[in-house]
Amino acid sequence: MKPFGYVRAAGIEDACAAVAARPGARFLGGGTNLVDLMKLGVEEPGTLVDVTRLPLDTVEGLPDGSLRVGAMVRNSDLAAHPAVRDRFPVLSQALLAGASAQLRNAATTGGNLLQRTRCPYFQDISKPCNKRAPGSGCGARDGVHRDHAVLGHSEHCIATHPSDMAVALAALDARIELYGPDGARGVAAADFHRLPGGHPERDTEILPGELITGVLLPAAASGLPSLYRKARDRASYAFALASVAAVLRVTDGVVDRAGIAFGALAHRPWRARVAEEALLGAAPTEAAFEHAVDLELSAARPLRDNGYKVPLARNLALDVLLRLAAPART
Repeated sequence: MKPFGYVRAAGIEDACAAVAARPGARFLGGGTNLVDLMKLGVEEPGTLVDVTRLPLDTVEGLPDGSLRVGAMVRNSDLAAHPAVRDRFPVLSQALLAGASAQLRNAATTGGNLLQRTRCPYFQDISKPCNKRAPGSGCGARDGVHRDHAVLGHSEHCIATHPSDMAVALAALDARIELYGPDGARGVAAADFHRLPGGHPERDTEILPGELITGVLLPAAASGLPSLYRKARDRASYAFALASVAAVLRVTDGVVDRAGIAFGALAHRPWRARVAEEALLGAAPTEAAFEHAVDLELSAARPLRDNGYKVPLARNLALDVLLRLAAPART
């Protein structure tokens, strides 16, 4: 076992200062991903800064109708929260589709967003991986990549992001709230995770020393029809092969709001902007949905063994959109 330091943060500013003062320090929440990676030797933090006692464990309704979720809210509590289930059902559905009940009881909102890829080449320190060791190569590209990316990948990395929750947040136009050395700021959930490009070691747009303090669910998405569907190798406790989160509103016979995101197809939740634009102002017909989804997925570049993901994602998306539009089509 490799030794590491431990600091229990007394406040948000204290936590950020503790990480800034200790090179290689990491924030520790539920630890459901970080601790596993430490056991594998993938992560070797010099210090863990414990943020579990920070006052970030509540779900708060705001005057404008939006909902603020603290970064320390456990996944199980968030999925069961009445305001989330009633007003943002896609988020509750996505959370319940991820991991086991025991893990959801420990995992936090902030930690869920920061979890690393489940690519076996990333998790095995004997294998080449540009995400873990920049410049070492991508073992998955010519190796086993059935579960890997078909959208937005680069020659340096073909890994996918594993979060179910993040896909729902992208479709909802949620914002990630951060606090760091330069104060507080917010980032759109759809832009928080990065595509690999030439720097796959950078998973997110978070800056050094910044702490996720919460997630803002916007009032504009509150109460809208929404749905999450996930395809996986077994019925439970498995990461997605493809997933879809969608928010859809039909007014006077046409789509006037659409938020669609795919999971397990890219290095980040893939916000389907092309499909959304094609749907706005269109009648909610099966033909319109097929056209929009096909436009989006035309950008897919499958590898040797993962071409099945494109029709799988297409079928999931069409099913979700048709279900959401059903009341307006009758």
